[in-house]
Amino acid sequence: MIGNFLKGARGPKGNDSRYLLDVHRRDLPGKDTMRRYPESDEVDLLIVGAGAGGSVLAQRLARKGWRIVILEAGPFWHPDEDWVSDEAGSHRLYWNQKRIIGGADPISLGKNNSGRGVGGSMVHYAGYTPRFHPSDFETLTRDGVGADWPIPYGELKPHYEELERELPVAGQNWPWGDPHSYPFSPHPVSGAAQVLWRGAIEMGIEMRAGPVGIVNGTFGNRPHCIYRGYCLQGCKVNAKASPYVTHLPDALAHGVEIRADSMAVRVELDDAGKAIGVTYVREGEALERFQRAAVVAVCGYSIETPRLLLNSTSPRFPNGLGNNQDQVGRYVMVQGASQSAGRFPDEQRMYKAPPPEVSSEQFYETDEDRGFARGFSIQTISPLPIGWAEHVIAAGHIGRALREYMRDYNHWTTIGVLNELLPQPDNRVTLAEEKDAHGMPVAHFAHSRCENDKANMEYSKKILASILQAAGAQDTLTIERYAHLIGGARMGTGPENSVVDSDQRVWEVENLLIADGSVCPTQGSANPALTIMALSSRVASRLAAKRISTGASMEMAR
Repeated sequence: MIGNFLKGARGPKGNDSRYLLDVHRRDLPGKDTMRRYPESDEVDLLIVGAGAGGSVLAQRLARKGWRIVILEAGPFWHPDEDWVSDEAGSHRLYWNQKRIIGGADPISLGKNNSGRGVGGSMVHYAGYTPRFHPSDFETLTRDGVGADWPIPYGELKPHYEELERELPVAGQNWPWGDPHSYPFSPHPVSGAAQVLWRGAIEMGIEMRAGPVGIVNGTFGNRPHCIYRGYCLQGCKVNAKASPYVTHLPDALAHGVEIRADSMAVRVELDDAGKAIGVTYVREGEALERFQRAAVVAVCGYSIETPRLLLNSTSPRFPNGLGNNQDQVGRYVMVQGASQSAGRFPDEQRMYKAPPPEVSSEQFYETDEDRGFARGFSIQTISPLPIGWAEHVIAAGHIGRALREYMRDYNHWTTIGVLNELLPQPDNRVTLAEEKDAHGMPVAHFAHSRCENDKANMEYSKKILASILQAAGAQDTLTIERYAHLIGGARMGTGPENSVVDSDQRVWEVENLLIADGSVCPTQGSANPALTIMALSSRVASRLAAKRISTGASMEMAR
């Protein structure tokens, strides 16, 4: 009972980001006064990527006295100037640089699975922040599919809990996986989401409000969500959690330097096989630069991390860094993300709330009666008009029919799934012959579904249809799509089956770490942001406690 009264009152002890934000402006506090390190200076830690993984790693270790530089390919954002309440105007938040796709089921890369700029893809994620389940860490043992992680759920649990306080996460008490509560009470549920929730109840499907990394109330200098519905276009009021507001302000206050517009092209090794720094190129320059470091952490996510490793060749690693066993770039996973929209007699106005509202993990675990392994989650979503047009076109309607569906937008509401698709070695990132403006080979990503994936996605679409029918929908439009990325440099028990060990060190290079979603051996049916942050928090705590050997000699708190 006391815990209910304290909801929203308990903040994290080791992170002051919420107080460092300026209530009168939205740009990143400390950017103009941050510490600058000479390139000739060997910093303690050089991080590639200022997203979910890299930002948490930097914030945690900066508080322990580590001297840290982050290289970020994209720009610093100024929310007041760069983030707009417009879908088309938000296009540059995404990683729009060329990538080549292939396979039997090619994946569109961009706005729904990768970001470019300080804060990473969490700048434009919807806000859902569920945990992975304990079963996700041992799918091979439990269900005979996928892979077991070399660490158990229990090692991430305290980091999940701390991050849920830092973001903070709002939601009802969670009954699935490892049952738990959240630090903030759930947000009010819109009328459109209530219609879908009633349909789920009619079908015997249990749902809960949340979990979302969106402030419900005030949190330091972060305001309450104003329910403007533009979470996917960058939160202009700083209510939605992203590293930009949750970890980077505190990181800068503790001496971290972020070098924006700096594209990493190679991780360099010395003759002994030790990482010594990263070669990078500044936007608009042709000259290569080099930053020395005692420890390097690559945090570029599931396409750019393998790409950087594969491009970092040397006599010791002629096929790419950490790739002597041909594991780099393999086992990249996405989630099936089919959506079903229903038309109702009354106006729904699904845009009048954050896209994430209520969700269910009732179908998350394996049920042999379904005919496939693993499962899926269900989430309400709220496409804005351009997203709605894409949905209608994907359902086969163009011309006059498209215009009529667009005119009818306010009568529709949408629900979707996240299917766990299984890791497969040939779903992988490789380097294409074509090169980008920096002379770096373009990434090629091949993806195909297995039969288990197809069965999972087909079954989940039937569940969505049953919910809409029970809710009283007059018409429905269902499309198949994909979301999120995981894998490509997975952790495991040896170089023959993975790229990094349980401490996320690249095999044979103990002072090179990977701290992003590419290390995950399985995907789960949960949005991956919170787990990526938790993995980095765990690695940081182990580094700070000297429980991970990097072979580096560093003098702290200089």
